[in-house]
Amino acid sequence: MEIRSLDGDDPATIATLLPGFRETMRLELPTDPPVTQALLARLFQRRHGTTRIVLAAFDAGVPAGVLKLGLDLGDPTGPGHGSLWVFPGFRRRGAGRALAAAGRSALRDLGRGPLLVDAPKGEAAERFADGLGADRTGETVRNRLRPAGPARALLEAAAGRPVPGHHLAHWDGACPDDLVESYARAWSGLDERVNGQARVRRPSATDVRAREAEAARAGHRPLVTSALAEDGGIVAYSTLFVRDSPMADAGETLVLPGHRRRGLGTWVKAELLLRAVRENGHLALVQVFNDVDNSAVVALNRRLGFEADSHWTTYTLKV
Repeated sequence: MEIRSLDGDDPATIATLLPGFRETMRLELPTDPPVTQALLARLFQRRHGTTRIVLAAFDAGVPAGVLKLGLDLGDPTGPGHGSLWVFPGFRRRGAGRALAAAGRSALRDLGRGPLLVDAPKGEAAERFADGLGADRTGETVRNRLRPAGPARALLEAAAGRPVPGHHLAHWDGACPDDLVESYARAWSGLDERVNGQARVRRPSATDVRAREAEAARAGHRPLVTSALAEDGGIVAYSTLFVRDSPMADAGETLVLPGHRRRGLGTWVKAELLLRAVRENGHLALVQVFNDVDNSAVVALNRRLGFEADSHWTTYTLKV
């Protein structure tokens, strides 16, 4: 088993790994749309404020699995957080252990640690983690919405309950120039750490533009719905990323402190999802991962018709 370091932003890396990911998803999620190059490019690209470690295991020159880790540049001694996959035809041959060892070694060389890996909750993952001496330190739930089903009535009902004293602003792609500073200030209120992404630290309009360009490079178009107070400032927003696929990924939904418990989050997210369906006729599925401890967001998604289809465990390995 040979371990190679790859560049997650190189189209050749995406082409190399795509067959293995398609085989994996066909086995584990047979009713899902096929994995696209855009989805994989978004998964492996360097995110704003981060760098990436991408290590692939090759067996006789064929990709057997891959470890992807995001490293927050603002936390130079912090963890590497990501995911590890072993492709179906190569399981139980040592590829997972080899990738974990290589990841720990790479983090050690950088003076970083620990290694955080998310994996679908289940006996196989638990056995693998126990064999490595990993600790269970978190759990996320994958929530999914099929907007053409019963959830449509829930979305329309939620969108029909505007919050007095506020109005909505929508955009596709780039945030309007007259709102970008307000959007950056609102974004600074986000305090949830996301797998492989940098913790938000006083973002500016420049950071907003960098994140928009990042999505575009991976073939994704951000859709945003925001709520503005009477003074014209953004106090809540919700994001969604669409691509050339029937499946889209929800981003963050944020309501600033002092404006919560009024229904703003439900209103903006319902409006965003309905607009996405109206403007993207191919859209059939929306997915989002949520920390199970973020009870407010989990409850919001339930109200809008999202259903949990799997749970993922975060395992921590000392380096």
